[in-house]
Amino acid sequence: MRSIHRVTIIIWTPAGQDNHFRHSDRSELFRAECVRLMEEANKACKRMQADNQKRLDQRVKDINFLKKELEQKLEEIILETDSLITLQGRVQKALEACKDPLKVSVQCIDERMRRVPQKQLHDAVDQELLKEREAIEGVAVLLQRVLQQLTEQIRLNRSSKYHLEQDLKEKFEAQSIDKSCILMTHHSIYHHFLFAIFFLCLSVTPLQWESISDINLAKAEQQRNNSMSLRTLVESLLEQTASDLQKQFQATTLAFQLNVQELKKAKGQMEDHLSKILLEYNKQQTICEELEVSIQENQRCLSLAQGRLSLRQKRPSKEQCFDPAQAQLLNEVQVITAYITKLRQTLTQSEEEQRALVRCQLELQENINNKSGALYIDEVLCGQYREPVIIHNF
Repeated sequence: MRSIHRVTIIIWTPAGQDNHFRHSDRSELFRAECVRLMEEANKACKRMQADNQKRLDQRVKDINFLKKELEQKLEEIILETDSLITLQGRVQKALEACKDPLKVSVQCIDERMRRVPQKQLHDAVDQELLKEREAIEGVAVLLQRVLQQLTEQIRLNRSSKYHLEQDLKEKFEAQSIDKSCILMTHHSIYHHFLFAIFFLCLSVTPLQWESISDINLAKAEQQRNNSMSLRTLVESLLEQTASDLQKQFQATTLAFQLNVQELKKAKGQMEDHLSKILLEYNKQQTICEELEVSIQENQRCLSLAQGRLSLRQKRPSKEQCFDPAQAQLLNEVQVITAYITKLRQTLTQSEEEQRALVRCQLELQENINNKSGALYIDEVLCGQYREPVIIHNF
């Protein structure tokens, strides 16, 4: 048994030592590998953390740059929208300001239509009034259409503003999250959010992320440009329409003034002529009365001459001589008869002249009344209607 035991010792001892050395070397190598792996892992973590820190910083800067662009564009679209709203108020006031002048024009046209039929002529005043009404109605329709365009543009601007605000809100949230990521350490990691955040970040590509803001900025800029163009157009339109209405209103007022002057002049001439007609009628009536007196006197003379002739017819037959007295009496009867006939014809003519003067008087009085009525309409009524109307710049 000893020999066996000795042999066993001799065989096992070298074999055990080799195995021990191998395990020892392997363990040492493993430890070295572990140290190397730990150092490599630590270096990799630090390097990746540093890279992530830089990229997160850059991401925050990128978001901040886009935020500034979005904020600037938002401020511009807000200012432009405010300008449009102010302009919209001006257009509404301009539209309201058209109501009174239009009402006055229609009232003047209606009043002038009440003139006597023969005076319902399309004179210069009527023409200018119709132009004025047409101009005001045209401006009102145009302003109403402009008001609709402004309302629609304001809606589009507000839509762009909404998208910019939403984009800014999301950019602010994303920036806040990235800043939190920068400040985050391994002591403040929320493990249950890691996978959710990872997959959320993958839902939009960097190009898509940039294009979203670019699209919002481009749309806002487009609406801003459209708004500025519309505002320039509307401001020019307001200035032009106000100028046109002022010119037309002045032209109508001038037509009224000229017509009033012509009516007063014509009325004055008619009144002067009427005075002459009345004076001439009185003179003609006096002449008529004098003619009647003259006829009566001539008739008395004729009766005297005829009475003498009749009495001389009673002379004795031998005394029936055609003496100078008889001839004179006969001639007197003939002459006086001729004069009476002529005086009666003249009296008839004088009476006809009186009737003509009366007709002329009545016609003049009617024309004067018509002129007075037209003057009352144009100078008093229309003047009162138009006096308060002032067309200001819109």
